[in-house]
Amino acid sequence: MGPPLHELGIQALQEGYESGAFSSLEVTLCLLDRIERANPELNAFLTVSAEYARGQATASDQRRHQGRSLGPMDGIPIALKDVFLTKGIRTTAASRILDQFIPPHDATVVDRLRHSGAVVLGKTNLDEFAMGSSSENSAFGPVQHPFLESRVPGGSSGGSAAAVAARLAPVALGTDTGGSIRQPAAFTGIVGLKPTYGRVSRCGVVAFASSLDQVGPMARNVSDVAAVLDCIAGFDPQDSTSWEPQSADNFAAAATLGSQRSPSFRIGLPEEYFGSGVDPEVGRAVRQAIDLLADAGCQVSEIRLPTTEYAVATYYLIATAEASSNLSRYDGVRYGHRSSQARSLREAYRLSRSEGFGAEVKRRILLGTYALSAGYYDEYYHKAAQVRRLIRQDFETAFEHVDLILTPTTPTTAFRLGEKQDPLQMYLADVFTVAASLAGLPGISLPCGQDSEGAPIGLQMLAPWFAEESLFEAAVGAELLLEKGPPPGDQNEGAV
Repeated sequence: MGPPLHELGIQALQEGYESGAFSSLEVTLCLLDRIERANPELNAFLTVSAEYARGQATASDQRRHQGRSLGPMDGIPIALKDVFLTKGIRTTAASRILDQFIPPHDATVVDRLRHSGAVVLGKTNLDEFAMGSSSENSAFGPVQHPFLESRVPGGSSGGSAAAVAARLAPVALGTDTGGSIRQPAAFTGIVGLKPTYGRVSRCGVVAFASSLDQVGPMARNVSDVAAVLDCIAGFDPQDSTSWEPQSADNFAAAATLGSQRSPSFRIGLPEEYFGSGVDPEVGRAVRQAIDLLADAGCQVSEIRLPTTEYAVATYYLIATAEASSNLSRYDGVRYGHRSSQARSLREAYRLSRSEGFGAEVKRRILLGTYALSAGYYDEYYHKAAQVRRLIRQDFETAFEHVDLILTPTTPTTAFRLGEKQDPLQMYLADVFTVAASLAGLPGISLPCGQDSEGAPIGLQMLAPWFAEESLFEAAVGAELLLEKGPPPGDQNEGAV
């Protein structure tokens, strides 16, 4: 007897479907039952589309029976972060201002998933408008860590991460603006990918910061992440920032290649990411993973990314400025919450936004509006844009000498609910992920161990622009090495 249905990944599910061992409907019903039992406490899902999911699963089984399977994602259940427009299914961005919003159309990535036969289980919780690093800022209550009591699952894609880690869905979609896929993946012990900016369409994604937002998959192994990216990536004429590839990419094939040969990449370790701010247990686990890669044939060298120290400040100027601009559309006129207390147009704007937006969203709108205001634009936003270019140049220089850059995904493991009351301390939780977002690089986080309390630790791999195939090849190799662990008597106890 094989493992339970809720433990299976994409490949095992497809093998079961093909052999007739079980159906997509059986798997979907199993997961819906688990969601019903676990979600009241976990709060990972804001909306469960049970009837719709059962219909999609049944249609998938019928296609397969008729020999018309749509490919690797057909019949695969998936959870969607609640920032993706889903036709006929509530989309809230975890905000009161969109509490009852039912989109009239799908986001491009949702449309691609539906045409591939994927089964949409529901919409997952997040920090409101994806603004946060803990999933505590949701208007509908915080997401709980799936197996660490009183810890956060990370953010802003905390609901998607918790759903995958808790075996409520084999795969999920999130968005990553400054680390919102990679950081919760690290905190919950799963794999999360931020693709190159422009690799995946943002059309139909509720906007936070348009020059930073990127859609990416989350799963329990690298191969499943690659399979989802194969489905959702590609040029979209409706997204002006979408990139049109010159040749076809096959991310699943790259992952398979990585499982068949030893990794032999040139790896750079930026000294700015291995300083005193890293928890010693995180540092040891990441160093042990790097040692395994070196022993397998990778060349490891230290590099410099000197503008790293300015990344958090730069990110929070650019991101808040873009948020201020994007969120101005929520005025209580065409859609979203409208205050019933307003007696004039000015009051309608003020009260609708005051009632609809949470504290963190208001904070970022105020910061962004200030940075864009007359007399401060050149001093703040324009200067941040210049520093952003320097950060990108740092990576350009580094990738002239190395194929990949490896760092801890986060400086610590998952912190406790309510621990970071100071907004600045919360913002610093993104210190190792924001630079890659500013540069538009692809990055993946995969689990590389646990601390003494059982909290997962994440290893971050960064690759050059549009080099996801190399990233997957290396990540699968690292994943296999980490599963085997170091040989007996070769435990590396050195701290960072």
